[in-house]
Amino acid sequence: MKKIFLILAVSLFTVTVFAQEVRTATRDYSDEQRDETDPVILKRLEDWKDLKFGFMAHWGIYSQWATVESWGLCSEPWIDRKDAPYDEYKRQYQALNTTFNPKRFNPERWAKAAAQAGMKYMVFTTKHHDGFCMYGTEETTYSTVNSSCPFFKNKNSDITKALTDAFRQHNMWIGYYFSKPDWHCPDYWAPEWATPDRNVNYTIADKPDRWRRYCDFTYNQIRELTHNYGDIDILWLDGGWVRPEWSVNDETRPWLGCSGQIQDINMPRIAKMARENNPDLLIVDRSVGGKYENYRTPEKQIPDTLLPYPWETCMTMGDSWSFVHNDNYKSTNQLIHMLCDVVAKGGNLLLNVGPTADGEIPAECLKRLEEIGIWMKDNGYAIYGTRPLKPYSKGRVRYTQSKDGLHRYGIYLLDDGEVPPSRVEIDGMVYRIKKKTKHAVVVELM
Repeated sequence: MKKIFLILAVSLFTVTVFAQEVRTATRDYSDEQRDETDPVILKRLEDWKDLKFGFMAHWGIYSQWATVESWGLCSEPWIDRKDAPYDEYKRQYQALNTTFNPKRFNPERWAKAAAQAGMKYMVFTTKHHDGFCMYGTEETTYSTVNSSCPFFKNKNSDITKALTDAFRQHNMWIGYYFSKPDWHCPDYWAPEWATPDRNVNYTIADKPDRWRRYCDFTYNQIRELTHNYGDIDILWLDGGWVRPEWSVNDETRPWLGCSGQIQDINMPRIAKMARENNPDLLIVDRSVGGKYENYRTPEKQIPDTLLPYPWETCMTMGDSWSFVHNDNYKSTNQLIHMLCDVVAKGGNLLLNVGPTADGEIPAECLKRLEEIGIWMKDNGYAIYGTRPLKPYSKGRVRYTQSKDGLHRYGIYLLDDGEVPPSRVEIDGMVYRIKKKTKHAVVVELM
């Protein structure tokens, strides 16, 4: 008996050591923990910092229900399905692809509105957590280009391509939001078992082949996005519970849910492939850190002061990321002040709208984009291509400067409806206002 136990122990030890050797041979975990050092990517990041203002849209089949993106599918205590039985809710939700037919979708109208607002790049939700693809994929039939979706006959059925072409016409950078978890894929949420939370619902260690299939599925979908639409500028990855073990900390550990499993999809492999045709592609593996989070994305937050790394505040125009009825939209004054505040602290502002089920940007959003654009035409010189200037933010003033430091600006924020003054006092000096504009006025500092 002791001999059998000894042989078994040795065998298990040998298997364990072999597995560790294979893991070490295939992945350099220390490398991906480091910040990016590639001069091509660092140069591209500096170019991105110049843009300052971007357009984001959360749009998918969920817009038909005017609900909060995919989250109703998730079985977590904070989710409110208004007492609907889960199985029936999930069945009806996943069938929304059969009724999605946004006949009023006009990609040029979206791009024109964003460009006129002064936005310089876009990030579009090619796939949210529900797994429905707003682009031409061959990895699943759950997409706008498949015959199961009535929109597939439309000339713009590949919505991502239509938007990419339209935004490129306005010389805007192209960015794709993509969800690493996919709640429709049977190799992530296996239909044989319940889904207790947002995470993979089987034990990866027991079913490594199934997880490998999911990793390949994700790899192939990202390959389609980064190889089929020309030169892409930003790959914006969401779903931070899908992450390597080294990146888990006290904040992110609860995201792993009741099983606490590590869901590593091998970002070095994905990044290498994604940059085959786009060597200067910025990758934003949100909240993970390290080499593949080229810039950080505080969500619905503006930091109190300067941050020591590239960052972008992603902010909703209303309260919701996706379209909901009677959303509480922020005023133009609030949005312009947010932009000035973010830029003064060294960040970019990615402003999100939630298009309707018909494919239109709500009228309230269009109005605000137009009004922001009017302000930007007069004052954009204090926004675009600038860098922070101490003290960054003080009272009603936000400070910026040109990259060469030759021009220093004070952006004086006005109350909503306040008549633009003829003069303002900044740091004890009085400046005459050359161009009176609503929302905020800009002076060049001495």
